[in-house]
Amino acid sequence: MHSHLIPGIDDGSKTMEESLTLIRELSDLGLSKLITTPHVMSEYYRNTPETIQMGLEDLRRAVKKEGLDIEIEAAAEYYMDEIFLEKVKSGEKLLSFGDNYVLVETGFINKPQMLLESFFQMEMAGYKPVFAHPERYQYLIADKKLQEEILERNILLQVNMLSLTGFYSKHVKDFAESLIDTGNVRFLGSDCHNQRYVDMLKTLSATRYYSKIKESSWLNTQL
Repeated sequence: MHSHLIPGIDDGSKTMEESLTLIRELSDLGLSKLITTPHVMSEYYRNTPETIQMGLEDLRRAVKKEGLDIEIEAAAEYYMDEIFLEKVKSGEKLLSFGDNYVLVETGFINKPQMLLESFFQMEMAGYKPVFAHPERYQYLIADKKLQEEILERNILLQVNMLSLTGFYSKHVKDFAESLIDTGNVRFLGSDCHNQRYVDMLKTLSATRYYSKIKESSWLNTQL
């Protein structure tokens, strides 16, 4: 779960040909199912359930024509801002996956003032928020109190596997490992956008946490 493989609707794959190449390589790595999650951001990627579903159907047809044996579903990666919070409060239906999970993200530098409120409102609406790549948020790395608040509330965390390879930076890698050690990370994701991500994913088996993530239990297996 967590990838950007529907072509042309966000900052992920640009063409159907690129999507098919990435999906073929992910399948070769042993994945049997993908839940791709296009960005929904009010100022940049104004995707809707309709545009995402149309893109998913086109992608499924192309995958079938290509003869790739892999299941593909779609949800979304929602950017948590004031507009997102209003969507939740107004009862607008969100794209979820699995057991009513909803993938959410924030900006990487500054903490959104409505962060904890958004989690609360999502839970009140019956959703289970999944916090995408918390290891990449600079404000969270620097704020021990906020880390404790999120862990105490048992917010489900999703770490990018590439973070464990040092793909983003060493301090992101270190924080990803420390989050996994807390036991609160329940999902792993590729966050695959393009070929660079797949190429780096192939190096995961050489990382020191590879055996640990293989031996751990992840909610991915229940999706």
